[in-house]
Amino acid sequence: MRHVPAPNAPATDAFVALLTDEGRALLDELRDFDPAQELATATRLRRDHPAELVSAAIGQARLRQRAVAKFGAEDAYRMFFTPNGVEQATRAGVAAYRARRFEALGVRRLADLCCGIGGDAIALARAGIEVLAVDRDPLTCEVARANAAALGLSELIEVRCADVAEIDTSSYDAVFVDPARRGGRGRIFDPEAYSPPLSWAIEAARTAPHAALKIAPGVPHEAVPEDAEAEWISDGGDVKEAVLWFGTDAGTRRATLLPGGASLVGRGLPDPAVRPVGRYLYEPDGAVIRAHLVAEAAAELGDSGPDGGLIDETIAYVTSDELRPTDYATAYEITDVLPFNLKKLKAIVRERGIGIAVIKKRGSAVEPEELRKKLKLSGPHSCVIVLTRVAGAPAMLLGQPVRA
Repeated sequence: MRHVPAPNAPATDAFVALLTDEGRALLDELRDFDPAQELATATRLRRDHPAELVSAAIGQARLRQRAVAKFGAEDAYRMFFTPNGVEQATRAGVAAYRARRFEALGVRRLADLCCGIGGDAIALARAGIEVLAVDRDPLTCEVARANAAALGLSELIEVRCADVAEIDTSSYDAVFVDPARRGGRGRIFDPEAYSPPLSWAIEAARTAPHAALKIAPGVPHEAVPEDAEAEWISDGGDVKEAVLWFGTDAGTRRATLLPGGASLVGRGLPDPAVRPVGRYLYEPDGAVIRAHLVAEAAAELGDSGPDGGLIDETIAYVTSDELRPTDYATAYEITDVLPFNLKKLKAIVRERGIGIAVIKKRGSAVEPEELRKKLKLSGPHSCVIVLTRVAGAPAMLLGQPVRA
């Protein structure tokens, strides 16, 4: 693997020390490190190792523990991280899904611009794609390079420390851009404040046969270019990101739900009519809602009758009188539909011995945790409480999740 050596900065030196035999041995010893015992652990290790190396190893051990949720234990305890890298890296399952899409498009060589610690590059290389991974931060590049080596992917991943604007991507089949969406003050919501700006990334994408731009899932739909496909991705029910695809189905909106991989494509359907709450309530997946595909999700519920509809024209809850299977929404069997009244709700949960309640809200000003405190739940039974609006009026729906 070719690379540009990083400057002799203290942070980079401290990281490189972790790649020595002594550093790796320390990391192996710290695999089951207990952060609550950090002071005692550091004191013990400093008897036999340099203080700077011990500090770097303990910091890396903490990051690896955090990274397990995104990368799984097998990879996380072999990889290396920075604090920003753990925070901003793509979850492994999402990166693998995107790599499969690139592979299906026939991509064999790809430029990964703003590669970070290499999470996406790793997934792409595992799909057999040759990757040029570019980042302008020297430490981040050292980490990405170490990760490629640790996972046996050095032959497929070239890490280059450079400004992405200086990279000639003309010889690559595809471009992937993951702009930084966090700054010194936290999350950045303006796409033009990304680093690099979204407008630059779009122009870079248009120069390649295929491209994908990772953006925040809250991106306004009007900011999506007409020549792009927009895909919203959730993993385990949590919306993780949106992606603008170029060289695929321009103008398409898609919601993809992982880990199963169900993918709902927009058809321009009108919103379902508003109707009274039926026996079943469907909560569409967050990716479906972000993609504005609630109507398509409602249509997926089946053709057993025209009874499906919204409970309110501004609320993304679908209701029906019949139970219908769907990949795109969670179903609840509703037992009570009542105007919101705290005194009445307290009486119901007390009478029914409700000790466990899942409290959901959509279109309600009531905060679930504040309500939970006031309910003083106690008893052997459970229920779901939905705080919402029904035909414009505040309401509370009680019920149970439908078991698969």
